[in-house]
Amino acid sequence: MAPDHGKGHNEVASKESEYLTEIYRSLAERSQAQPEMDLATMRDLFEEIHLVTREPEGVSYAEADAGGVPALWCVPEDHDPGRALLHFHGGGFMVCSMHTDRKMAGHLAKAAGARALVLDYRHAPEHPFPAALDDAVLAYRWLVSQGLTVASVGHSAGGNLCTSLAVRLRDEGHPAPAAVVSISPWYDMTLSGETMDTNAATDAVVQRPILEGMRAAVLGDTSPEHLLINPLCADLTGLPPMLLYVGAEETLVSDATSLADRARAAGVDVTLHVVPEMQHSFTLLAGRAPEADATVADIGQWLRDHFAKG
Repeated sequence: MAPDHGKGHNEVASKESEYLTEIYRSLAERSQAQPEMDLATMRDLFEEIHLVTREPEGVSYAEADAGGVPALWCVPEDHDPGRALLHFHGGGFMVCSMHTDRKMAGHLAKAAGARALVLDYRHAPEHPFPAALDDAVLAYRWLVSQGLTVASVGHSAGGNLCTSLAVRLRDEGHPAPAAVVSISPWYDMTLSGETMDTNAATDAVVQRPILEGMRAAVLGDTSPEHLLINPLCADLTGLPPMLLYVGAEETLVSDATSLADRARAAGVDVTLHVVPEMQHSFTLLAGRAPEADATVADIGQWLRDHFAKG
């Protein structure tokens, strides 16, 4: 499959987008400088990711209890009260939080004209698979119980969750999300994708050794081919429309392209954009870099269109 390259995106990275690369390199260098760093310190370190994103205008926030799971509402001034995004943060199932994604989710919510609920799902290794997915199901069913039409959105590990949620809901006979938006997803728990190695020199943060450690923490004794933690091993038939974005510099490009191939083969309406010169989870640059702002606008319009179809 020849992946689509998002229309209107520059072939040369903007100067503003370099900020994310600098932050990633700083995080990697500080982590490598302290190989015995404890988990609490590492989590504090990765909370700095929120600095990349600029505050969206016209968005307010409120903490919530989403069916027993802590969460944060991002509420644009102008939104459809019957629509919601269920947003999953990244961090390899181990680090980051609803606070690191608050601003990015606010930008996406504003673009989509819907509220976004950012889930503070449980982390590994204290809570290995399927804890995060269990939390996702609880929050989704809580939203649906309020009569909301829900789209499932996430990046990195959250890109896995927003997709695995749709698979599990289908298998359990629950109503499907209106749409799935997955950004820079980490799908392949076997770490066998070609770009895991071919893009190792260009990806500033996501490298095989890091993913091996995170995989061990989240999987425990679970197989890396379990269909609810590795969507590349799942039957994707009957899933809702999907939109995937990934940066061309990422080691996870193969995860996104492989999922798109399998989804299309299963009859799913799927669109894939590989954005030139971009790093992992580049939409964190929302409000700062033109590539992120163009992608957020594209996602917002796509979500508006699919909400309207529902």
